[in-house]
Amino acid sequence: MALDPSRTVAELKELRELTGDENGAQRVAWTETWERARSWLREKVAPTGAEHEIDEAGNQWFTLRGASERALLIGGHMDSVPNGGWLDGCLNVLAGVEVLRRIAEEGTPPLTVRLVDWADEEGARFGRSLFGSSAAAGSMADQDELRQRRDANGIALPDALREHGVELDRALEARRQLENAAAYLELHIEQGPVLESLDLPLGVVLGTFGVERHQITWRGQAAHAGSTPMDKRRDALAGAAKLALEIRAIAAEVGGGAVCTSGGVVCKPGIVTSVVETAEQLLDQRHLDAASLARLLALAKEASERFAREESLEVEWERIWSIEPILFDERLIELADESIREVCGTSHRLPSGPLHDAAEVARAGVPTVMLFVQSLRGLSHTKLEDTREEHLELAVQALDRLATKALRAFAA
Repeated sequence: MALDPSRTVAELKELRELTGDENGAQRVAWTETWERARSWLREKVAPTGAEHEIDEAGNQWFTLRGASERALLIGGHMDSVPNGGWLDGCLNVLAGVEVLRRIAEEGTPPLTVRLVDWADEEGARFGRSLFGSSAAAGSMADQDELRQRRDANGIALPDALREHGVELDRALEARRQLENAAAYLELHIEQGPVLESLDLPLGVVLGTFGVERHQITWRGQAAHAGSTPMDKRRDALAGAAKLALEIRAIAAEVGGGAVCTSGGVVCKPGIVTSVVETAEQLLDQRHLDAASLARLLALAKEASERFAREESLEVEWERIWSIEPILFDERLIELADESIREVCGTSHRLPSGPLHDAAEVARAGVPTVMLFVQSLRGLSHTKLEDTREEHLELAVQALDRLATKALRAFAA
């Protein structure tokens, strides 16, 4: 069976019709629509003869036995954000299905080949991204904290998991899935504007940004908006506003692709007739270099203390979450770069700002690499998400070539 990249595009459209509506994709993890998509996926893979299983964390695996128990993994995720795009996550899986078909038709591969549909990459319902891959990698967060998570309707995460056959207390048993992993490959839309700005269809991902995420609480004094002179105010929002602008200069100073985002500010008492007494500000900082990430954080803290003095405020920092930068495997980066150049002539190397399941697999010590395909207008997590069909087909070809090269390299 020859590789047929156009079939991947057709199946992506079929999935869009099956699990989307006028607002976009609706494959939120731990829902009926998500399960419908996964069942549909099983039907697509069945003709390859690959063995199917769902592990303790809800990850769905398709295994094509090879001459060795060591395994080449190809992965992605079928879940989406609410009102999401038609490509995020599912492109990875369906491109992998096409590669699996081609390998299965050619006979017994030198390594076992496994396609994985990771459970709940997005974290859209309970706010915990990378659920299945972090369980398999053994890096899942404190399970006591996970037990307390609830969705918008008050349903607890463990209860929702149980409805889909997953027991939270057993999720980490999924670590057995990576015991024989030789390498991991993942294709993804870029979700950003870099490749489009360079007029390139494909790129190789060097790694994923490290993240520092904090809540910054500014404390001032509530006072009447009409009777308090401007120079007598202790306006908590003023501190947050100054920092929200300052992080632009901080990112530029650190450089190297640094990004900083003030993603939300909640003001109290939150009425137009009162000076803001408390402002709770969310700050997200990302960089591919650990030292640069630490410098981003240090500069932001220094700036917050300066602004607190200027506005007669108190400021407190609380870390919400952090993850170190993850660098992908140099050998696989070279093979991926070679594969892209063979398919479309030119390649480009770039980091990933968003996190991906690939980062969790790499953290577990499995050699890992990602391919990016161009995103039109850099948009994702919206029904406007799109990629040219000819670029999608090139991406499937590049993943297939990379899989062939990886099978040879890691079987040797």
